[in-house]
Amino acid sequence: MRKAEVNYNDLLAGILTENDDGEYIFQYDGAYVEKYPNQFLTFNMPVSTQPYVEKRLFPFFEGLIPEGWLLDIAAKSWKINRNDRMGLLLACCQNCIGAVSIKPIMLQDE
Repeated sequence: MRKAEVNYNDLLAGILTENDDGEYIFQYDGAYVEKYPNQFLTFNMPVSTQPYVEKRLFPFFEGLIPEGWLLDIAAKSWKINRNDRMGLLLACCQNCIGAVSIKPIMLQDE
C-alpha cells in the first residue's frame, strides 16, 4: 500500500491511497471539508466526506505526472517503470506547478 498527502495551496486537502489490490482511493480531509466545502481539486471530484474509489489512477492525478522526454528522464533517474503511475506521482509531484502538491506518506513497515 502506498499513500500520499494531497495539498492545495499548502493546506492538507486529502489523502490518496493505492491499496494492495491496485485500487486508488482519494479521501478529502475532514477539516478541509468543513473549512473549504467549495474548494475542490477538480470538477470531477467535488469536496465530499465520501471517498472516491477507482481501479485506475484518477485523471486529475494522472495529469500531474510528466510526459514525453521529461517522463523518460524521471523514469530513468528514479528507476521507476513508466507504468507505475503512483510511483511516478510520488516521485515527481512534490513541487508541481500550480496549487496542488503530492507528499509521500511513509508507512511504518517501510
